[in-house]
Amino acid sequence: MKKILLVLIMGLFSSIIYAQSVHVGDTFTIGKVANDSYDFINFPKANLIQKKGGIANYTNVIGEKVEVTSIKKQKDGSLVATIKLASKKLFFNSHKYITVAIDEAINKKELIAN
Repeated sequence: MKKILLVLIMGLFSSIIYAQSVHVGDTFTIGKVANDSYDFINFPKANLIQKKGGIANYTNVIGEKVEVTSIKKQKDGSLVATIKLASKKLFFNSHKYITVAIDEAINKKELIAN
């Protein structure tokens, strides 16, 4: 009886983990966070945006659709994805790609699945 229960619980957890997996080509929407403090989306600092001729305004990226271009697994087991705007424009008119700690960003609603 314990073995059957254990198998059912493991099956449930594996299906949950499989449901949250992210693949290259998946699209998300950038969510709104308090004080524009994105912890898991690695936006460049304002001075680097301005040096490349961009405008450091985080309200312009809220609600934008992004596409996952690559996924890398870190040594600690977390997934880091590289994203780009689905509209083929640049983030802040200066950066084509941004990296994201994908699982944490989804859990904290920084990225919202479409």
